[in-house]
Amino acid sequence: MRILRVAQKLYPEAPGGGTYHVHAMSRDQAAMGHDITVLTVTDDPDRPRWERRNGYTVVRQPRTATLLGNDISAGVARFLRRAGGFDVVHAHSHLYASTNLAALARRFGETPLAITNHGLYSQNAPEWLFDVYLRTAGRWTFDQADLVFCYTDEDRRRVRSIGVESLVEVVGNGVDTDRFTPQGPTSDRIDHDGAVVLFVGRLVEGKRPQDAIRAVKGLPPELDARLYVAGDGPMRPSLEAMAGEETTFLGQVPYDEMPAVYRSGDTLVLPSRAEGLPRTILESFASGVPVVSSYLEQTAAIVGQAGETVPVGNVPAYRASLRRVLGESDTLGQRGRQTALDRFQWRETVERTTARLESLP
Repeated sequence: MRILRVAQKLYPEAPGGGTYHVHAMSRDQAAMGHDITVLTVTDDPDRPRWERRNGYTVVRQPRTATLLGNDISAGVARFLRRAGGFDVVHAHSHLYASTNLAALARRFGETPLAITNHGLYSQNAPEWLFDVYLRTAGRWTFDQADLVFCYTDEDRRRVRSIGVESLVEVVGNGVDTDRFTPQGPTSDRIDHDGAVVLFVGRLVEGKRPQDAIRAVKGLPPELDARLYVAGDGPMRPSLEAMAGEETTFLGQVPYDEMPAVYRSGDTLVLPSRAEGLPRTILESFASGVPVVSSYLEQTAAIVGQAGETVPVGNVPAYRASLRRVLGESDTLGQRGRQTALDRFQWRETVERTTARLESLP
């Protein structure tokens, strides 16, 4: 099968759960014998326009303009218009202009289109603005797809609630449970004898890292808790200004080092106001680390298997949940590990996604 994967950004040049998902899916489908091309956007003139790596082909098109933080590329539009010989186009996230362009190409073309929903709302724009987008251009984009992938039943219901009529199938996100495991070395970056709380993600408003800092800052002294922040982003200067000595900023940690980082933690805190099914939760579970996260409809039941959820922005509630979870981190960690083994295996994600793409007419 020849697959054209459309992704606004790609790992490793753009770190993050979504970009790594695209990379790992392409790598593993290529290993299965499929011919994979990833079409993406770059603002780096030094990166090659065409590159072969990890068994798949990367085609980069230059950024033409930026609207509300969203890169738009005329080159992507031209490539999609002229591309031929692919069995299916698989676009990732309706939040990006490249996926809108893939939907436009499907409208006037014959190649089947699948879209993976990595989360309905953007973490870089106001929710009211995305409500408008979802019920107009966002819904139209989904409706051009022959198939929409969602990670959870709750997310499928949310997609349906905005009026999307395309076929929607739930294929859960997954994690490599052989790589992310409680057994193995811990990270040299983390050196603390008390409770270790992890925040893993981009430092942007949608992730609300400021709530993690405030929550850990108010934990009782007997816990001797320290927050380690793995990630970077535009909020870092303001976060460093508000943080006290109980917070350590690790910056962007290479993905190869993340299993050791998780193994060094006692809990993960994720206060985001919008997510799909974050890879960080699954990686934390697989590593035997419980989670405290914001209450989001599509993730609450999963987090509840080995952690607690809190209303978005409620710092005292985060603090109380962290105290409880840290008090039973070993038991919850074992439960999280078992949840990952039973329900969130990456190889199953790849196999089920590939099978559904193969079934498209």
